[in-house]
Amino acid sequence: MKKFQILIWILVFFAILFIARISYLQLFTEKYKLNAANTSIKAEYQIPLRGYIMDRNGKILVGNTPSYELTFTHALIGADFDTLGFCKLVNITKPEFIRIIKNIRASKNYSRLVPMTFIKGLTSKDLARIQEKIFKYNAFSIVRTPERNYLVHSAGNILGYINEVNEKYIKSDSAYYMPGNLAGMAGVEKSYEVYLRGIKGIKYIQKDRQLRSIGSYKGGEYDQEMQSGKDITLTIDYELQSLAERLLVNKRGGIVAIDPNNGEILVMASAPIIDPSVFVGRDKNKHIYALQMDSMNKPMYDRSVQASYPPGSTFKLVNGLVAMQMGVIDEKTTFICKYGFHYGNRKIGCHCGYYYTPITMDKAIQKSCNNYFAEAYVKILNKYPGNIEKSIDEWSSIMKSFGVGDYMNNDLPVGSKGNIPDAAYYNRRYGKDRWNIYTIISNSIGQGEILATPLQIANYTAAIANRGFFYTPHIVKAINGKPITEPNFTKPKNTKVDRKYFDIVNKGMEMVILNGTGRRIFTKSFSQEGKTGTSQNPHGKDHSIFVLIAPADKPKIAIAVVVENGGYGASYAGPVASLIAEKYLTGAISRKALEESVEKANFQGEYTRQWNEYLKKIGKYIPPNLGQAAKDTIKKIQESKKLTSKEKQRMIQKIINQGNIKPKSSDDFIGD
Repeated sequence: MKKFQILIWILVFFAILFIARISYLQLFTEKYKLNAANTSIKAEYQIPLRGYIMDRNGKILVGNTPSYELTFTHALIGADFDTLGFCKLVNITKPEFIRIIKNIRASKNYSRLVPMTFIKGLTSKDLARIQEKIFKYNAFSIVRTPERNYLVHSAGNILGYINEVNEKYIKSDSAYYMPGNLAGMAGVEKSYEVYLRGIKGIKYIQKDRQLRSIGSYKGGEYDQEMQSGKDITLTIDYELQSLAERLLVNKRGGIVAIDPNNGEILVMASAPIIDPSVFVGRDKNKHIYALQMDSMNKPMYDRSVQASYPPGSTFKLVNGLVAMQMGVIDEKTTFICKYGFHYGNRKIGCHCGYYYTPITMDKAIQKSCNNYFAEAYVKILNKYPGNIEKSIDEWSSIMKSFGVGDYMNNDLPVGSKGNIPDAAYYNRRYGKDRWNIYTIISNSIGQGEILATPLQIANYTAAIANRGFFYTPHIVKAINGKPITEPNFTKPKNTKVDRKYFDIVNKGMEMVILNGTGRRIFTKSFSQEGKTGTSQNPHGKDHSIFVLIAPADKPKIAIAVVVENGGYGASYAGPVASLIAEKYLTGAISRKALEESVEKANFQGEYTRQWNEYLKKIGKYIPPNLGQAAKDTIKKIQESKKLTSKEKQRMIQKIINQGNIKPKSSDDFIGD
């Protein structure tokens, strides 16, 4: 009996404790008073100005401009609401009014008591007209929502844009975001959102039964002061960025320039170029959608960090370093080129010019000898006889220490990891024991399964400039004027290649400029080290690739350039890299003829040809000179759900072959 009584008293004690706690929270804690949905205390939010974005030299790239929106609180609409008068005031029709209200009520975040966005982007003219009479319509309020002001007409891939948050974004930080709020959706606006957005101001206002304001709650004791966003200083040199983008006009590709001394990204250009001014105004969503739907040019695809290319012969630099680190060759090792590397009845051709003569690595780099690096790669894979998997895994591990084949843990919102294969990769692709040295020999010259982004290529170039280490590339230099201190960006990362092996590689790169494959860009104004690369492209003309370090004795800039379908590495990518280095080091460009020749180059015809070939392949190509009747028939065929893709392709080709002769109806064709 005593045990039962003790149990009863324990239960009573905990019940009293629970009731006391609930009473305290409800009666004495302001948190629950302020958050209750049916309380007479309402929170009014003040949206702070977003922080400015500047380049490394203090040039303002992104600021703010006054913007206003009209909000709507459904609970405040009375039976006597003058709908027609309100529509006239805000310059919309009654059907538009009804449609907007329906859309608001259909929103998942809809609440009768919470102000919802009714009209965005009010102009100063709208504001002047509406302000005079808005007091007649209690359900509507004018709210300041600062709009971004892009003060430049390029670098859209870097800056990004802001837009209204969706449900997923709200869930990611529900303590901050509410329906109708704006947040960074791409670029620096996204990756540094938490700094740029600032802190909202909150004012708790007491309301009467009609939800009319009757004063501040407890004299503003629980209000939160608004704080503007923090200003961001980028590592980008905007003048240099502008030059890079100008040299990419009518081309596609990516350019990345890094200061090897600290990992700061000086240039990060992607073409086609985006003018960030399209990201503001009432029609911004229309413009963003158009950019996203441009399947041919893909302007929203940042080629500098997202596009993975075979790096071509620029990859020979790191392959040579890895071969020396693995101990299979040294700086005195020579190979004899017999017009290429021969294996079985196949070969990798070579045009180095050092035929039937033993050559060392520096000369192989100078003239980009395919045979030398194929022979070196064979030695790498034969390091452990009978165990190619162990050999390639060691190669892969050292290679990845240069920042390739994986995400670089930088401060950019997007990126691609590229590909550096290992034994597991090939076992998945071909099957265990079903691949050998010659299956993957193309890796030796940066082809095969090797993929890298321009950012990764620039980074391994910076590591070569530093003789074995690099800083993680980053886009932000300072926040609110204070330099970044994140160890990931300020502490060097060592590659797995010893410093002693770099000298011959840097010597070979200098020879490339003096009397090698890159001699076209030689200048007396500053010293350079470089390497040409020509990346094979199965869809058309090869990609032009070049890496450059300057000055050669005390490097201040490391550059990687990829020009899609630009051909040989020294034809376009080389001059672009050298011109950027000249501008950065000397402040001006003296080689005007070289600059003009690059700027005038136009590869749009090649891109259009490749796109048309792709459309033909999938049965969606329509010749521009085809008659309207034929185009209409083709459209009906394409939309048909009764036909297979092959049947559609056959019928469309039949119409195209007829030219402008009026075709049979689509029904007749489908019946063929």
